Amino acid sequence: MPAGTYIVESQTTREVDPPERIDFWSEHIGSVQSRMGYRYARTDNFRGETVRQCTDAYQLVKFRSDEIEYSRTPHQVRQDPDEDYRLLLPPTGELVLRQDGREARLTPGQGTLLTFGEPFECLQDASTRAFIFTIPARELDGPLHRKSPLVTALDLSTGLGRVVGSMLNDLHEERETLTDPQFNAVSDRIVELLCMLAVGDDRPDAPGHLTEVEAVVRRHVREHAAEPGLTGTSMARALGWSLRQIQLALQRVGTTPRELIREERLRLVRDRLRCGECEHMTITDLAYASGFSSASALSTAFRQRFGVSPREMRAGGR
Repeated sequence: MPAGTYIVESQTTREVDPPERIDFWSEHIGSVQSRMGYRYARTDNFRGETVRQCTDAYQLVKFRSDEIEYSRTPHQVRQDPDEDYRLLLPPTGELVLRQDGREARLTPGQGTLLTFGEPFECLQDASTRAFIFTIPARELDGPLHRKSPLVTALDLSTGLGRVVGSMLNDLHEERETLTDPQFNAVSDRIVELLCMLAVGDDRPDAPGHLTEVEAVVRRHVREHAAEPGLTGTSMARALGWSLRQIQLALQRVGTTPRELIREERLRLVRDRLRCGECEHMTITDLAYASGFSSASALSTAFRQRFGVSPREMRAGGR
């Protein structure tokens, strides 16, 4: 386990005698979240497991269990104060959350924000695997200019929402390799994007927001550089932002969507020219496989960027 305050730990009911499992689960969930009530659909052989990552600032728990209903009453809210927010999203199954007269029915591709500072009910079916990401109240109350329950479904299936969901999953998948600062840094970025998603903000002109837009755009371009249809407009549509917003973010670092795409494609070609596994590909093959319209377009841009033609670089690398 990495040094620092970063913790990774797993718990499962498989290591507990069946008659004691519901008591174990109630105590375990109460210790990693807050005091709640539990209604179990089955009490004889309850099954559940969690994988928890946390630092002093954030906590991410991926969990699954048999059917269960969680609740937090006004008495529990007063007895065990907890103003922090949770982002809930199920990769599989369904969660039904009720708070402050609102209901969110969450299926894969949907998430919601809720506060533990108000009573709620959460129903989980037996096929559910879900993430619950704890966010300090101060990180949302200020940016969102509110302090109240936020129960409403958030679309995490496309655009910016999909980026948020992907980052949470990546945070979980890389849990054994992360350090305390790395976990917090990624969590900070997730919260910034979540704030933008929650308020539907397509005009984040503050430097911090523009820096985040730039980082997400660069990642998108790296992942999709080989696609011939990649443009500034297609990026804006995929990420859920306006083209102006993307242009403004890249302008701050001296580039444009077109220049960024061309640069990433040229780097892709250069790497493939140096790769022994790509020796069978002709220059024309490389051009089309890297998003260029023709071999001549690739050769012209490549020579301008690297001072040699693709053929000369390939020959020089042998």
